[in-house]
Formats: sequence, structure tokens, C-alpha cells
Amino acid sequence: MGDALDTPDLLQCEPQRLSEAQVMRLDLGEPGSACAHHWEEMAVDAMTNDFGEVLLWSFWFFIWIAALMVWFRCLWDLFGDRSLSGWAKAGWAILLIFVPWLGALIYLIVRGRSMNERQRTAIVQRQAEQEKYIQDVASTSKSPSDEIANAKGLLDSGTITQEEYESLKAKALA
Repeated sequence: MGDALDTPDLLQCEPQRLSEAQVMRLDLGEPGSACAHHWEEMAVDAMTNDFGEVLLWSFWFFIWIAALMVWFRCLWDLFGDRSLSGWAKAGWAILLIFVPWLGALIYLIVRGRSMNERQRTAIVQRQAEQEKYIQDVASTSKSPSDEIANAKGLLDSGTITQEEYESLKAKALA
């Protein structure tokens, strides 16, 4: 053949010196051979070649996730703000969608303080609603005489039987 594949040093599993066409024609040998094992190791993703590259990719992955979190937080705040007009929301949405990094940065600079105030107001409102609900639920417990009178009204209207009335009365007195 007269090809570079005939030289012994290339057949010693040095893929960096082979062209793609030569690699396609190279006989890798038996699956368990040293040469085949070397080629399988080279098939591992290039990102994991050394620890520095893994750290760098991890760093950029973290930055990407953090940027997505900021971007979604800006969108959530934008559409949750009742004081902002529809045109203003549309303008911010266009900026956040077409220039996400810069748009989110500008949004945080311009509206960051009001984002915090709206979040605090929403938290205070939810806590007040929760306390009101707890008070309503806690104050609805009736006295045993009220429960018995209510059960008697159900018995008189024919909604419950005498046995059910007796069981409700026993529960109220317990």
C-alpha cells in the first residue's frame, strides 16, 4: 500500500498522528487488546481530560444556571407586578427575551429595590391570610350543646337516623 498505516509506530495506538481516513481503515484488533482499549479510552468525552477542564466547565455550568435563575426571577417579578402597565411589561419582556443577560442586569439595577418590596409585601399578606385562616378554623369549634342541638335539628328534619343522632351526641359529650 505504501500508506502511513504500514509503519510500526502508527500501529502502536498513536491516534493523534493518524488522519481520519487512516483511522477509519485501521484494524483495532480484538476487543480485549491493548490497542482497542486505548481507542475506547480516547472515546471518553473531551471535557473530562483533566481536572482543570472539569473545574472550568463546572464553573461555567454554575454561572449558566445562576443566570437562568436570575432571568426567571426577573420574568416572575415582571408579570407579577400589578402597578406596571401592559406596555411597560411588553418592553421589559422584549428586552429580557432578546437580550437576556443585559436585560436581566438592567432590570435588576432599575427595579431591584421594588422587587424586594413587592416580595416583602406578598409575604406579609400571605402571613396575614394564614393567621386569619387559623383563627377562623380555631374559632369554629362549637360547644357540646351546640353540636347536640345541631344534631337534633338534623334528626328532626329526617337527615339522620336516631342511631346517628345518638353517636353524634356521644361524640359531642366525649
